[in-house]
Amino acid sequence: MPEYAMKKKHFNIPVFIPEAACPFQCIYCNQRKISGRLQIPSDDEIITIMEERLATIDPSDSEVELAYFGGNFTGFSVEEQKHYLQLAQPYIEAGQIMSIRLSTRPDYISTEILDLLKSHNVKSIELGAQSLDDAVLKASKRGHTAKDTEEASRMILDKGFTLGLQMMIGLPGDMLEKSIATAQRIVELGARETRIYPTLVIKDTLLEKQYRDGKYQPLNLDEAVHWSAQLLKIFEVANVKVLKLGLHPSEGLLSGNDLTAGPWHPSFRELVITEIWREKLAPFMKKTGETITIEVPPDQINYAVGYEGRNRKMLLKKFTQVKFTSNPLLKTRDFKII
Repeated sequence: MPEYAMKKKHFNIPVFIPEAACPFQCIYCNQRKISGRLQIPSDDEIITIMEERLATIDPSDSEVELAYFGGNFTGFSVEEQKHYLQLAQPYIEAGQIMSIRLSTRPDYISTEILDLLKSHNVKSIELGAQSLDDAVLKASKRGHTAKDTEEASRMILDKGFTLGLQMMIGLPGDMLEKSIATAQRIVELGARETRIYPTLVIKDTLLEKQYRDGKYQPLNLDEAVHWSAQLLKIFEVANVKVLKLGLHPSEGLLSGNDLTAGPWHPSFRELVITEIWREKLAPFMKKTGETITIEVPPDQINYAVGYEGRNRKMLLKKFTQVKFTSNPLLKTRDFKII
């Protein structure tokens, strides 16, 4: 393929299997409310999901993955795992789907399971690490240790899979320093992908009871944004792709019916990148003047201006006029003041 060829677009076809095969009820978890699904989809539903999504994708410039999310996939029996994996095989053989990714628990990984997944075209495995601090894991009733995550990560990489390690911030006993240490350890363990989820107090969970009893206080939105901005910078420097910042906006979260408390926002990622730009531009608050013009990469101009114009409004406290312009010669989050 020529070096100048366009990179194919990547698409996931997500299939949510809420709390499937989970041996523990984590303190924060009610995936039926988080995912908006009440039950495991049937075979016909999964096939319909695949076919309807594939019908909207141009196969000529796309790479498509079927993604089993939401439960503990490798906690299913071997026969059940084979069954779900085989549903995708005709589409893989036809070249419509490239591979499968799945999420699972760190303590449900073995050589035998990995061999099974490899033989059925699974390419990416995401582990719900959540934290790599044992005290936080214990307080969250995860049922596994940081060592389990470390050992599972090594086995996954040794078998040639792409490793993803998901993390949560603001769990019971968590603090910014612990979340930063978890992010750094995720990098060290060789993950190429991650997801950052602020802990929310979802209805009908043990965490909700602790919150109502005054034993747990979630991060507020500003804290969650600040923490996530520090973590995002760590992952970007290490070239670890952050697949998701914040929870998927299910109807229950959008309406507030399933959310008791916590830092949920429909534009959470935009808030986090706005915060990174705020930190970059804040030193100019020490200056004053008539006009400040800031050149930024084209794909960063909205973030630099900030969610609801926050960064522009900040600078207008010191400057009469604030202009943001795009400069295609600038990359990542470089900028120029002119």
